[in-house]
Amino acid sequence: MSDPLPSALVFDWDNTLVDAWPGIASALNAALTAFGHRPWSLAEVRGRVRQSLRDSFPGLFGEAWERARDVFYEALERTHLQNVTPLPGAAETLRHARALGLTLAVVSNKTGRYLRREAEALGWSDHFVTLIGAGDAAADKPDAAPIRLALSALGVTAGPQVWYVGDTALDMQAARNAGVLAVLIGDAAHDGGPARAAPALHISDHAALRDHLTRLVRA
Repeated sequence: MSDPLPSALVFDWDNTLVDAWPGIASALNAALTAFGHRPWSLAEVRGRVRQSLRDSFPGLFGEAWERARDVFYEALERTHLQNVTPLPGAAETLRHARALGLTLAVVSNKTGRYLRREAEALGWSDHFVTLIGAGDAAADKPDAAPIRLALSALGVTAGPQVWYVGDTALDMQAARNAGVLAVLIGDAAHDGGPARAAPALHISDHAALRDHLTRLVRA
C-alpha cells in the first residue's frame, strides 16, 4: 500500500528547512560558559539539541535555568538572523508544494518569536498558514499539542493525509503522538539514523520530496 496523498504538510524548521545551528551553538555556549560548563562543539549541538528550551534547560542548569535562559536569549538576539541558511532545495520544495495546492505550516521547538523572525527574514512567511514555535502551545514536541495547534489553524483533522516532515526521532514521535504521518527527511546521521527514528516514510532530501509529491498528485 502506498503512502496517501497529502492535503497538508507541516514542517520542522531547524535541519529540515534551514541550517541555523551556528547561531544556536553560539547562544547555547554563552549560557554554558556563563554558568561554568564546558562549551559544546557545533557537532555536539547538532547531536544533542532536540527539546525546547523550557524542557531542556532545567536539566542542564538546574535551579539556575531561568537565568541561563536569559543569557541564551540575549546572545541569540544578537546573532540568529545572521546564521540562518536555507537547506539545499528547501525553498524550491515550499514553492512546489504550494503550486500543487498543498497547505503548509511549521511546528518547531525553536522559540516562536525567533522562528517567525527567521521565516520573515528569508521571505518565507507567506508560504505558511501558521508557524508554531516553542512556547506557543501548552507543551512542546514531542507532545502533540503544537502539531494540533497547527492543524487547527490549517482547518484540517489529524490523519495520514497530513504529513509532519522532520529530521529527528523526536519529530517522528511528535507526529505519531498527533496522529499524522511521520516523514523523515535526510539520513538522520546526527540522531541515530532512520532505524531509531522509525518513520512511516523516509525521504532522502528535498529534491526527492518534490519528486515524491509530484508522483502522488499525478497518480
